[in-house]
Amino acid sequence: MELVTKKHLYLVSGRASAPMAADIAHELSVPLGDASLDDFANGEIHCRYQESIRGTDVFIINTHAAHEDRSINDAMMEQLIMVDAARRASAKRITVVVPFYGYARQDRKASGREPITAKLVAQLFKAAGASRLVSVDLHSNQIQGFFDGPVDHLTAMPVLLDYLRELGQDIVIVSPDAGRVKVAERYAKELGADLAIVHKRRSVNAKNAVEAKDVVGEVDGRVCVLIDDMIDTGGTIVAGAELLVGKGATEVYAACTHGVFSGPAVDRIKNSPIRKVVTTDTLPLPSEKQIDKIDVVSVSAILARAIHAVFEDTSVSEIFGGDNYS
Repeated sequence: MELVTKKHLYLVSGRASAPMAADIAHELSVPLGDASLDDFANGEIHCRYQESIRGTDVFIINTHAAHEDRSINDAMMEQLIMVDAARRASAKRITVVVPFYGYARQDRKASGREPITAKLVAQLFKAAGASRLVSVDLHSNQIQGFFDGPVDHLTAMPVLLDYLRELGQDIVIVSPDAGRVKVAERYAKELGADLAIVHKRRSVNAKNAVEAKDVVGEVDGRVCVLIDDMIDTGGTIVAGAELLVGKGATEVYAACTHGVFSGPAVDRIKNSPIRKVVTTDTLPLPSEKQIDKIDVVSVSAILARAIHAVFEDTSVSEIFGGDNYS
């Protein structure tokens, strides 16, 4: 007897990514599954899939972010619980889709007695039963090696480039520090723009003290765009914008994949010389943080194409012409 099995894609979301997941489901023309997520009185999370997922190719979407009255750790634990439930429900393959990967900045030991939490997170998902991981613009490429299985590293660059092309041709792409030069170079190449770098000279006498700042590159009389993977408290990006204006830039924009906007970030941006900050929807933007200076573009279509490619066992990197790994 020969049995021909039919693949079935099952898409489900945690609560932090519900709006994005609905858009992805629409792009894929598939229904969004119901994990029946709820909280017990003591804060513990409960999950129970409302239909059989035996033998299915399950994609569990949840970004690692604070949402409503839940923390980033709640979002991460929720996704882990969903993975465990899917494994115990006999899913054939489980892919975790993490638009924003939590603890990504803790990817190495900067000093003694510190954890490498980005690797711990990867190990937790593997232990829970995930066989594959999909994420967008990881803080560092080495995180791909922390997960013991395939990792599809996507980039939000296509949608950010579409936005930046509307600014005209005479722009300068600016890296806010030396660590982001490679990413800024990719944007400058795609836009046919000039490149500049915010350079920090640190004092040899005072630890962690910045002696002076300068800009390497011509920005006088130009429109400048600061590029970073994320904006957290906004200190670096606002300081860079102030420096660029001081050097004669006529307008300053900022672009990032992940708009964390924690603490004083929104107030800093509101009171800064930055004309617009463009970010993506990898992280939900609460209503109190939605200001005129912040524009949000969606990566749902990119994630949908990647999920479709994984499901069909075709190339993900071809979506980006191979540039998602550089």
